[in-house]
Amino acid sequence: MGIFEELKVKIEGENKKIVFPEGDEIRIIKAANRLAKDGLIEPILLGEKSEIEKVAKEHQEEIGNITMINPKEADDFDEMVEKMVERRKGKNSEEECREMLKNRNYYGTMMVYLDKADGLVSGAVGSTADTVRPALQIIKTREGVSLISGAMIMLGADDERLVFSDIAINITLEPEQLAETAIETARTAKLFGIDPKVAILSFSTKGSAKHELQEKSAKVVEILKEKAPDLCADGELQFDAAYVPSVGQQKAPGSKVAGKANVFIFPDLQSGNIGYKIAQRLGGFEAIGPILQGMNKPVSDLSRGCSEEDVYKLAMITAAQSLEQ
Repeated sequence: MGIFEELKVKIEGENKKIVFPEGDEIRIIKAANRLAKDGLIEPILLGEKSEIEKVAKEHQEEIGNITMINPKEADDFDEMVEKMVERRKGKNSEEECREMLKNRNYYGTMMVYLDKADGLVSGAVGSTADTVRPALQIIKTREGVSLISGAMIMLGADDERLVFSDIAINITLEPEQLAETAIETARTAKLFGIDPKVAILSFSTKGSAKHELQEKSAKVVEILKEKAPDLCADGELQFDAAYVPSVGQQKAPGSKVAGKANVFIFPDLQSGNIGYKIAQRLGGFEAIGPILQGMNKPVSDLSRGCSEEDVYKLAMITAAQSLEQ
């Protein structure tokens, strides 16, 4: 059974509601329609009903009984304002919250916060910041988690499943933060039936080069041994040593991860983002995500280059995350 067949089994019949702030975007409309027809989630499209219906009609898409909400005309708008003022604890006035909630990402995030939706999927049109900022201000990170990170599920031939992180959020991270990202990424891996073997990546393997960047990656492993002693993690490892069994055996003999890794923690955003796109474009892997990790409730950030299929699959992942949480 493939990864998405497994997810379908998990979420079917759970009646999970996923809100899409970019409800008048055709890729969103088509994916939401499929999700509703397949009985996987209850989609909620945000935007002006007339505009959503216009876009759907132009593309010969029947949207049926899908819920559509225009935040500016919503019956619960005043309630949302009141709850947001309370949540922001003096950081925003009532007038400011009222204005912010006219923004569909903020309104959708408040829906998730107040359990009017189980998760949010956005980013097909807006930037990552447009999706993440409201989530950090309102939903916030889980207890014991200091930052969010973005993971990408990489699907290869013969149901190969890998996870790359952080590929979306943090430009640079200190060893403590990288260790936290590794723990959260291993948690994500388990959601997809992956028994995590975590490689802390570097340009060096086990001290083959000496540099402060190599030392930083090695430090992450020391922290993980203290914070998550049961986690199967090792480093620092070059990618080939982490992924290719023969190279792993040669460069890091005796390692439980080298040559067997399926979770890859990149040392910075630049390398992570480049790495997953090389795997996607040259290696033929399907990239699903980014999946935001560490939030109290699931929020997912689409790539602006996403397809209808990407939206469909990420919504399924978001629903599955809500079951775990």
